[in-house]
Amino acid sequence: MSTSPEEHAALVDRISADSLTTRRDYLRIVATVSGGLVVGSTVVSAGVLHRHGDGIAEPLKVADRLARGQAVTFTYPGEDDRAMAVRLADGSVVGYSTICTHLACGVLWRKDRGEDGELYCPCHEGVFDARTGEVTSGPPPRPLPKVVVVEDEDGAVWAIGTARSGETERAGLCRGLRESDPELAARAGCDGSPVGTAGGAS
Repeated sequence: MSTSPEEHAALVDRISADSLTTRRDYLRIVATVSGGLVVGSTVVSAGVLHRHGDGIAEPLKVADRLARGQAVTFTYPGEDDRAMAVRLADGSVVGYSTICTHLACGVLWRKDRGEDGELYCPCHEGVFDARTGEVTSGPPPRPLPKVVVVEDEDGAVWAIGTARSGETERAGLCRGLRESDPELAARAGCDGSPVGTAGGAS
């Protein structure tokens, strides 16, 4: 699939206008438009590329405070895993991978779209619900993977784990615990037992 010079110039202008788009995002978008669509979608759908939700990471402080209607970007669990935490209008905090589930373009938060805003992929007009990460329009085939975020007693926001696309936060955290510390996973109720009763823990 190739583009005309006019289409290429329009794409460059659109990407340049977005101050949150990185040089790496720009190169990924141009490569995709220049002929990598079939290969890129095949690799992503086959699970060859690393996806959020794979592996265990240490907790990461992502913000000292996050006001309502504010978002912060960070990398988690690895240095190439782009993510975002958003404080919604009702005060709750949500976190997501900002790697689109369509062709791995960068996802942005548009605060002015509805009560909670929306997560938007400019490459192919993909839109995700800011509260749930579910696809609301466009070509993405799956919801955004979640980054589990919590607040401490001082109001700081921490990323503490990940969940794969379509997986609940609890399922993602329990999967990670079972892989890294099965005994702790059992004590935390990840085997289906009530917390504090599994494995003889009190």
